[in-house]
Amino acid sequence: MINRLTGFFCVSLLIFGVARGGAQQPQSDPPSDSKSNSQQAPSSDQSSSPQQSTPAQQAPPTRPQSTQPQPAPSGQQPSQPQVPGPSGPLVQAPPELPKYPDVRLPGEYGFWVGVNAWEPQGQAIANKGKASVATQSGYVPMQGTPKAAEGGEIGLAMGLHNALRFDYFRSRASGNYTNTADTSVPGQVYPAGTYTTTDWFMQEYRLSFDYLTWPYPVESRRIRLMTLWQFEYLNVRSGFDAPLIPTTDSNGNPLIGADGNPITYAAGSTKSIFSPMFGLGFKDYFTKHLRFEMNASGFAIPHHWTIYDVDATANIRIGQFEVGFGGKVFHYKTSPQADYYIRNTMSAPFVSLKWFSQ
Repeated sequence: MINRLTGFFCVSLLIFGVARGGAQQPQSDPPSDSKSNSQQAPSSDQSSSPQQSTPAQQAPPTRPQSTQPQPAPSGQQPSQPQVPGPSGPLVQAPPELPKYPDVRLPGEYGFWVGVNAWEPQGQAIANKGKASVATQSGYVPMQGTPKAAEGGEIGLAMGLHNALRFDYFRSRASGNYTNTADTSVPGQVYPAGTYTTTDWFMQEYRLSFDYLTWPYPVESRRIRLMTLWQFEYLNVRSGFDAPLIPTTDSNGNPLIGADGNPITYAAGSTKSIFSPMFGLGFKDYFTKHLRFEMNASGFAIPHHWTIYDVDATANIRIGQFEVGFGGKVFHYKTSPQADYYIRNTMSAPFVSLKWFSQ
């Protein structure tokens, strides 16, 4: 009886253990990859025999990746680890512009005054214009060799290599000739064969702003190209006379004309030009004490007036003084729309002396 109870107890424990083991399922580790599927559970139609069901297979654990850089293959440069940059656009400040030295040479600082002289060659021509009512020829070659033309200049440096200049010169000439045809001059008519004297006097005033156009920045270059913005005033006075025609009687009393005034054969005219002028200037500072300079400017309105001026000089600097040698050409023509006009082209060697404040 005791043996039966013992066997029954053992069998009951065995059945209880098998039933409990079948009810519990082994728990698997959570999958390392979010995309891995869940493990399949045991089928419910399996026999309820006292055999243990096979537990679900666990996914192999994911091996952590090493953060150590892998050695590069032979012959290749190891790649640098990429560092994540900012997500927004990169804004870089522009590089600072280099600062160039401002080298100013004589005539580009301070102020200066100067005198000049030249002995122009050229013959002025007077003639009647469209407004004249004379029927005789008005062509008169003005006689005489021009006297030495003297002039002056005042200059002031303005800003970087620019300058403001004011210059002046005047010239005159006189002579005589015998005309070969009846000639009309302002207010008079000289018969053919009249011994005629002529004279003329001119003066010119000019204001010029010399603007540096090239190069910029100058740095240490020796060449300068300037644009010249000028205003010109020219005044020309011409005179005529017939000194051999008597103007007095045998007693020396002046002859009286029909208008009640003493008879005279002198005549004259004054013409002026107010005009802008535009041009170019070239400077070459060959050395600190030697400068070559050339300027050309002019202006014209067809059938009205023409004016131009060209000069070229070599200038030697001695202390605060500068001596210049070169040549000059000056041309003008007053308006032929008037009753009379005059034209002239003057050219000659040119010399100047300037004093600089610095």
